[in-house]
Amino acid sequence: MNSITNLLPVTSSEAVRQSLKNGAEIALLDVREEGPFASAHPLFAVNLPIGRIEERIAGLVPRKDAPIVVYDNGEGRTAKAVRLLQFLGYSDVSALEGGLEGWKRSGGEIFIDVNVPSKAFGELVEHVRHTPSLPAREVHDRIKRGDDLVILDARRFIEYNVMAIPGGRSVPGGELALRVRDIAPSPETTVIVNCAGRTRSIIGTQSLVNAGIPNPVFALRNGTIGWTLEGLSLEHGASRKGTDVSEQNHQAARARAELLAERTGVRLITADGLDRLQADPERTVYRLDVRSPEEYVEGHLKDFRSAPGGQLVQATDEWVGVRHGTIVLTDDDGVRARMTAHWLRQLGWNEVYVLDKWDGLPFETGQEAPLLSQPLPDVETISAVELQKSLVTGDILVLDLATSPAFRKGHIPGARFVIRPDLGSHSAVRKAKEIVLVSPNGIAAHLAAPDLAGESRRVRVLKGGTEAWQAEGYGLEAGLNEAQALSEPDDVYKRPYEGTDNATEAMQAYLDWEYGLVAQLEKDGTHGFRVLEDI
Repeated sequence: MNSITNLLPVTSSEAVRQSLKNGAEIALLDVREEGPFASAHPLFAVNLPIGRIEERIAGLVPRKDAPIVVYDNGEGRTAKAVRLLQFLGYSDVSALEGGLEGWKRSGGEIFIDVNVPSKAFGELVEHVRHTPSLPAREVHDRIKRGDDLVILDARRFIEYNVMAIPGGRSVPGGELALRVRDIAPSPETTVIVNCAGRTRSIIGTQSLVNAGIPNPVFALRNGTIGWTLEGLSLEHGASRKGTDVSEQNHQAARARAELLAERTGVRLITADGLDRLQADPERTVYRLDVRSPEEYVEGHLKDFRSAPGGQLVQATDEWVGVRHGTIVLTDDDGVRARMTAHWLRQLGWNEVYVLDKWDGLPFETGQEAPLLSQPLPDVETISAVELQKSLVTGDILVLDLATSPAFRKGHIPGARFVIRPDLGSHSAVRKAKEIVLVSPNGIAAHLAAPDLAGESRRVRVLKGGTEAWQAEGYGLEAGLNEAQALSEPDDVYKRPYEGTDNATEAMQAYLDWEYGLVAQLEKDGTHGFRVLEDI
């Protein structure tokens, strides 16, 4: 470790692993960008790039004295991240001794990709439960013959809409057990569940097996990747969704969900019980609404975040930063929260609760408000109209802090892509006299503006961000080339299972990696997964 890191409080890799094994609360934060993170990290590391800490830490680690351990791989971000977290009021923050290399030297297992705990768990579920599956060619032949079947896509609708199995319909994983009986009312109808790769297919299929539906049910083996590798064509722009739920089928789904919740140790909680959990000074509590995003917008309990159940099981680390924290789920049907909870318990979360009585609780409508760790700084702003005029007449450097995929999709003409840690290090930034910072909704730009404070230049933030620019009717340009990039666009890992331009070799390598996850779990020894075998 360098001398700066030596001045920080440190935690050994062995102590981190012991906390994981003992079921103690701990947040292990990797403060690199997502690309480097995806190339190597411990199983339960949560990716939180240093430039996004103020935006995301309050949601990931809501308790200010929760134990937090921070690391990088020698990029010099750990010390800055520790001090930033301390500045934000977090009182138990330390550096991982030796960083990622220290973890490796101590014998810690290294994983690649993202959302790995859930993906490894999915492989373990298939290994233990022998989750039924069919290869792509057989599913294709069944469709061609006109067999009695339905194909349910367990991904988010936006993923399904990009590419789908022909004839499939979007039923995100958390909705499957609630809606399947109405989608396939005949017990003779075969139900096939797919995702892009493996995990959501396996978990979705096993959810329906656990839910006790009478139908034959199978995962599409290897999802749309397997379909593509077989040389079969996908459908693009599909918009079919699940159906409404009849009362009879709702009751059947709820009865089974209650049984599964009981069998896996999920607890029910009242509003008073939730208050007691929140008041416990040694407990980190997450309040999550597992219904669809559309239902959440129509109305939700105050202080509950939107975390659709299928995605929460698939990517728990995107909402929950403290391993062994307490999770409280809610819905308005008695099925989705229990089904999600029964998976989280198997994923090793010790305390998972369901709140399903909303009477008298505060209620809100609309999108989830940003959870910022501190108020936005008071900085000089510029309106979209003013910026448009200034770009015509002045010499202004527009720096866009959007993610690289968002920048590629569309940015203000002439803008340059940059990640926040690089703001002060590029010569183009140092030389600029007029800088306007931009981000999708303006929040990231506001937070970053003080990083560029100085008497020799004027720094402003586009009020309302790129969204405000578009609202004024101004156009965007697409793409991200070398001349536009002031930072390496490694801030977002390119998933081999998303999008339509993935190389065959990358897709096959991804599948091969997933097949090896069960063996890696065995070597790692910290997971605490417990697959429900006897239902």
